[in-house]
Amino acid sequence: MSSVTASRSGPALDWRLRFGVLALIWGFSFLLIKVGTEGYAPFQVTLGRLVFGTAVLAAAMAVKRERLPRGPRTWGHLTIAAFLLNALPFSLFAYAELTIPSTLAGICNATSPLWGMALSLVALSEDRPTRVRVAGLGLGFLGVLTVLGAWQGFDGLDATGTAMALLASLSYPIGWIYVRRTLAGTGHSHLSLTGAQLLLATLQLAVVTPLFTSLPTHLPIVPLLAIVALGALGTGVAMLVQYGIVAEVGPTTAQMVTYFVPVIATAAGVAILGETLTWSTPVGAAIVLAGAALTQARPGRGHRRGGADSEPWREGRPGGADSDSAPTAGGGGAGATSVPGVR
Repeated sequence: MSSVTASRSGPALDWRLRFGVLALIWGFSFLLIKVGTEGYAPFQVTLGRLVFGTAVLAAAMAVKRERLPRGPRTWGHLTIAAFLLNALPFSLFAYAELTIPSTLAGICNATSPLWGMALSLVALSEDRPTRVRVAGLGLGFLGVLTVLGAWQGFDGLDATGTAMALLASLSYPIGWIYVRRTLAGTGHSHLSLTGAQLLLATLQLAVVTPLFTSLPTHLPIVPLLAIVALGALGTGVAMLVQYGIVAEVGPTTAQMVTYFVPVIATAAGVAILGETLTWSTPVGAAIVLAGAALTQARPGRGHRRGGADSEPWREGRPGGADSDSAPTAGGGGAGATSVPGVR
């Protein structure tokens, strides 16, 4: 009887399958951003993404009977977190993909752990840098230079779009550090905090978007469907899938999805959008991912699970939907693990 009860209460899919689904969703997020911007302004893409992502989180909160957090101080910190982890990076990626391929945007997103490591050197983090992690930082940025073709003087590269994508990836670890120092131990569940954060980001974009864009004269269907999928799947459903994975196998294993996202983003951009791919892109991406992996290396004993980039709102051991929470990603939220943002 106990075994039957356990099987009924357990997850419907093995965590490895859900891990693969999560990687696919976040990997395709960059393609969806590209398609969305073909019919709508970047701010409109971001606003739509947040609206549909918030709707999914609101439905999940209703099912679990979660309430929004209380207290003006918590909401104040969440407002800043919403800007750093959602409104700003989502908008920057949307604007970046006006001029750069989705493949390059996906690779730039993978630099978030490198920025996190660089920030830890100056942010007085308790995650003390080791020689291996510093070496990973150097290796990762060498990979970035390889992707960008530095030896060719960045010929043919849109500097503004690339800088926006890199700035978006930098925004995530800044947000993680802020969240970790201001919202950890508040007593609210991660699902509640994340739902409130997405709601605030949606309100921020709802204010900004009308100031810089005008209502579209027509509604292109394919870009609109891309925005719906980007928000509902890439920002909403993916986050809920990640909750379950973190609760089941822990954040250290869950954050390995980071290293699959740029691979899938590159494959999708080349196969579906017909984006060109030179040898330096996959080689540089591999170097970036190797460096990012080294920056996540932890001491063998007595180390804290995850780290600054993996459990920004950790309150004890993860459980159920109340585990890892910074949205992200991907696309990207990619926050949560070291992905980011795109989610």
